[in-house]
Amino acid sequence: MIGNEKGGAGKSTLAALIAISMLYRGQRVSVIDLDLRQQSLSRLLANRRRWLPAAGVEAPSPLEYKLVDDPARIADDQPTALRLFEEAMTMAMGDSDLIIIDTPGGDTAVSRAAHLQADLIVTPMNDSFVDFDVIGNVDPVTMRLIRPSHYAETILNARAMRAQHNRRLDWVVVRNRLAGADTNNRERVGKALNSLAEEVGFRIGPPLRERVAYREMFPFGLTLADVSPRLRPDNMSSPKLAARQEVNALLEALGLIVLARPDAPAARVADESAFAVAP
Repeated sequence: MIGNEKGGAGKSTLAALIAISMLYRGQRVSVIDLDLRQQSLSRLLANRRRWLPAAGVEAPSPLEYKLVDDPARIADDQPTALRLFEEAMTMAMGDSDLIIIDTPGGDTAVSRAAHLQADLIVTPMNDSFVDFDVIGNVDPVTMRLIRPSHYAETILNARAMRAQHNRRLDWVVVRNRLAGADTNNRERVGKALNSLAEEVGFRIGPPLRERVAYREMFPFGLTLADVSPRLRPDNMSSPKLAARQEVNALLEALGLIVLARPDAPAARVADESAFAVAP
């Protein structure tokens, strides 16, 4: 599950990137977009479904389970949304090796239910102290935790409830949109994040740098996992190759690479040397 109560952290982009990367690794992937108003992940996948046949190319797409045709209609009807989410999860579990849930930038009953379902929560955060409030309040002098955030408490409560049923919950925070130039800020954020990881209880995943490629590929429904000479609009360049290596490192840290089934049909929709994420 991709979770963060702060909007604009890159949840939908990361959800799509993980989903499509794992498709190329032979996984059966399903997605559920619980951001019932924005639906950014659903729009990216809709762009993908339109662009691929128009361009005359083949590439794998995840199964998408929509709660209703117009999710915005039930955004304020949480009991209905919760029931439909539970039904979607039941169907997705029968069809998938991996289910990716994109959550809204806010606290809802459906989002809390998704946290209870998740084995792994990935929280992208912009590489800024502004985003630290998502995890906890820190002392500006010592950089030590004053109190966990509401969102951190949601995850800790979900972890405690799952533990009663002998189910683990892994939480990984990923520094997103890492700036290359501001090394002083990067070091300060990293130091404070390491301190919070020990006190709040999460792992720190490999960071993802700020890259134009993530934004420019959205209108086509593509991700870096798709880039190859056979897929327009982009060929692989040095920056994109470096970005793909970052994604590989993240997948490994999340423990998703061990799920790969390279002989599965989904991995053979095209020449693997051109499409597949490098091991």
